[in-house]
Amino acid sequence: MPLLHLDSSILGASSVSRALSAAVVARLKSLDPTVDVVYRDLAAQPIPHLSGSYVAVVRGGLETSHDAALQADLAFGEAVLEEFLAADTVVLGVAQYNFSVPSQLKAWIDRVAVPGKTFRYTEKGPEGLLGNKRVIIALARGGFYGPGSPAESFEHTLSYLKSVLAFIGITNPEVIVADGVNVSAEQRRSSLQEAEAQIAAVKIA
Repeated sequence: MPLLHLDSSILGASSVSRALSAAVVARLKSLDPTVDVVYRDLAAQPIPHLSGSYVAVVRGGLETSHDAALQADLAFGEAVLEEFLAADTVVLGVAQYNFSVPSQLKAWIDRVAVPGKTFRYTEKGPEGLLGNKRVIIALARGGFYGPGSPAESFEHTLSYLKSVLAFIGITNPEVIVADGVNVSAEQRRSSLQEAEAQIAAVKIA
């Protein structure tokens, strides 16, 4: 089972989302030692943001002469996309920064949301092409943003991820959340314990 493990937090060893995503991968490996893991650290090795020239070729289909820098960027983008397409399971370690996803993760999303590859436009509207892919989101948030919380309307991380995943056909991502990890040390421990219990219940698809 090819598995793609992505981390996006800039906090390194002190990151809660990194600890959660690593625990998810370890859980899946314990259930199936044959799982083949490919790891990409989006903070340590950031993916460049899209350029107009890149979009003109990849999404506009323009056949123009490319300079060396654009050729390298196109090859890199193709490698990132193929890495994603090859994975049966994707584990996303997600930190919430200023109510949304880290820009490093957004840059990755922009490289894999590609018409004709992960979605297509039809007469009935857009159609996602990756309905069989499993995605597990391991999310850490400093405050409380869940349903019914006073800050619920400020939550644009999980809602965005669910929207973009649904757009490419992944309508039921599994979500593990540790909320309030910056509220207090006690709350951090409690949230981690709850998340770890959810991870212990993860099964092989």
